[in-house]
Amino acid sequence: MHLLHEDLARAHQQSFLNDAEQNRRFRLAHQIERAQKQAARASRRAERASARARIALARLV
Repeated sequence: MHLLHEDLARAHQQSFLNDAEQNRRFRLAHQIERAQKQAARASRRAERASARARIALARLV
């Protein structure tokens, strides 16, 4: 009977660790996705700023 309780406790702990690892991977994937979207937005803003700078330079010449 004692071993049965240990086995149940071990199985419960393993399930808890598996869930924690899955949650960690989900959070990491979500952070990567957010970072990629932010990088894409920053790239678009930089392109627009570059285009404005080229237009302003062309007007000066």
